[in-house]
Amino acid sequence: MTAQFPDRQWGSRTGLLGRTASAFAATRIGSTVVRALTPLDRKVLQRTDARYTILGPIGAPIILLTTTGRKSGQPRTSPLLYIHDGDTLYVIGSNFGQARHPAWTANLLATPEAVVTIDGQRIPVRAQLIEDPERKQRIFDRFVETTEAYAAYRSRTTRDLRIFALTRS
Repeated sequence: MTAQFPDRQWGSRTGLLGRTASAFAATRIGSTVVRALTPLDRKVLQRTDARYTILGPIGAPIILLTTTGRKSGQPRTSPLLYIHDGDTLYVIGSNFGQARHPAWTANLLATPEAVVTIDGQRIPVRAQLIEDPERKQRIFDRFVETTEAYAAYRSRTTRDLRIFALTRS
């Protein structure tokens, strides 16, 4: 068995603040606000080695995923909400329900080797696109349990939301 990933989460998704934030994030204006906060959150996460996030008080599990730019070859780092499953982390390319896939998903398709920063640790990972429809739906349902915003994101776009399994390399 592969080593477990750290599970750093604080705050509560089920508390009043977490429930309110989840409902707000599901709205178009809420998505715009979260997108606007992403650069600030990236800085907080980078400075704390992904120990802290501005979304922490609402119980949002966030990692930093560093991919290799498919065009530039340069490292590209994105803060992403994840689903923790012991020796696997799942990430989803929702892009807030926009028409285009987020760039990091194309980067992983081109070069599946990446680095996850979580709870002060930088861990090399290998990404695998989840293609089985039943497995993909089960994982997607777990994202919706984390925040109802994912259901809203999926309803806003006709594209398939890419889900990746990240395992230690």
